[in-house]
Amino acid sequence: MSNIDRDNFEKLVNKAILDLPEKVRNLLENVEIVIEDYPSEYQLKKLNKTSRYCLLGLYEGVPKTKRGAHYANVLPDKITIFQKNIERIAKSDKEIKKLVQKTVWHEIAHHFGFNEQQVRELEKNW
Repeated sequence: MSNIDRDNFEKLVNKAILDLPEKVRNLLENVEIVIEDYPSEYQLKKLNKTSRYCLLGLYEGVPKTKRGAHYANVLPDKITIFQKNIERIAKSDKEIKKLVQKTVWHEIAHHFGFNEQQVRELEKNW
């Protein structure tokens, strides 16, 4: 288990976003990325999960592939990165960095409409 302060964790999340190809970054639309320690009770209930330790990240919103002509005036999609869960499984600061990058990319793939199985297939090539 490794721990870093919130400011440095935020820097890792921002770096993971900046490390995306520019054409991918430019396609991010109406999405906010936030950091929380753990999933909320609401998030866990919505996913039918009982343990707050089970998620590293979560995408909530309308994937770009599901947005139609009437998609307007909606709150931003939300990607939450769960710092304490990432720290809990990481054995070093270097591993935290890798997990943050993988989690940010994983959740952004959901924003673009990839389902869980498709994201896992993409991850094999990362």
